[in-house]
Amino acid sequence: MKKSIIRGTMIASFGLLNLLAFQFAACQQKGKKPMEAAKKNGAVFIAGKDYVEYQWARLWDKQGFERPVEAFSMLLPKGWTHQGEIMWNAPGTDCAGTNSWFKAQSADEKYSLTILPNALWTWTTNQQLQQFNQNAPSSPCKQFRQPMDAEPYLRQVLAAELGDFRIIELTPNKQVAELLSQRNEEGRQELMSYGAAQVKFHQTAVTATVKWPDGQEGIVLCGVSIVESIIPNVYNGTYDTQYTTGFVNRTIFRYPAGQTAAAKNQLSAVLTSIRTNPVWKSALDKYWKDVRRQRQVEHVGRITLMDQQTAQMGRDAIAKGNQNLNRMDNNMRDWEARQGSQDKMQANFIKTIREVENYRDETGKIELSSGYNHAWSRSDGSSFIMSDNPNFDPSAVLQDQRWKEMKKVD
Repeated sequence: MKKSIIRGTMIASFGLLNLLAFQFAACQQKGKKPMEAAKKNGAVFIAGKDYVEYQWARLWDKQGFERPVEAFSMLLPKGWTHQGEIMWNAPGTDCAGTNSWFKAQSADEKYSLTILPNALWTWTTNQQLQQFNQNAPSSPCKQFRQPMDAEPYLRQVLAAELGDFRIIELTPNKQVAELLSQRNEEGRQELMSYGAAQVKFHQTAVTATVKWPDGQEGIVLCGVSIVESIIPNVYNGTYDTQYTTGFVNRTIFRYPAGQTAAAKNQLSAVLTSIRTNPVWKSALDKYWKDVRRQRQVEHVGRITLMDQQTAQMGRDAIAKGNQNLNRMDNNMRDWEARQGSQDKMQANFIKTIREVENYRDETGKIELSSGYNHAWSRSDGSSFIMSDNPNFDPSAVLQDQRWKEMKKVD
């Protein structure tokens, strides 16, 4: 009975932590090689150096709905390819929840962006369960290990997993930690309703500049949320403490040595552009909240994805989501023009590197990186060009009069 209660709380915690971070993946997409150079009155402007064109990448959930559903969109430099996956893991499994991985890289493979799946560690003060879990096999998304904050995790664990990089500079990110704290508070009452007599949260986040042995440099982001739950021991009348550590927003941006300034501009442009489809997010949240509620009512150790009631909850949430999706415009959506609370995590990470600016064109206002002094759009919401070169004008250089400079607004 005790194992069932604790296990149920572990999975409930993972389900909540899984939703604390921005989760996304993408289908494979072939990109054209960017234009190497363009001319204006004899002057040569090099793509990637004098200007960068960003295009929307549409990211799809191919598993959770009756048809592929657009979950996220983000701006990537023109010519980049990307791949990834949104993963739905069945209720009752160690990795129950929705997780993802994502990778994008430039055409010459010198620049790459990797966002790792969220990971989970669990730990308990109960010695019997310690012995049981230490002898049990670990899963890719969950391990039985003592809790660890963001900085030691990056130094001791992530550095080894990513090729023994050397940390050049590391900065605590209080803004992301505060956002994690706000989201943890939202889940406090739900966790306590699952049998936790007392719940405490601790959250940290870091941004680091690193260098690999091959000379390549990079920026690494990581957030950590630790949930400390006091669980009653029904056998001896005492209490056990359980720790659930969620590692979120593990983002790695690699670039050639000496290109830190350009890399910061590109990374900030990408991360501040992330937008979540609110219809998809709403259906996702409702499904997993209903699953957590249902498993607590039934007091079972495992509920399979094919369980009739669980499956029906998913069908109901997805059906409602599909109805809303059918009403959505296939062109520039309102949700791409504004940043939801779910997207602020990545934006706050990047604020330790670059701030953001509000720009406006004929389609409305959009938040873009302040790493560039000028921005242009075609006023169709499909792509943007950003540059620091005061002499660059895409309407003349690219011979396309649709490019209009965007105005900075409050």
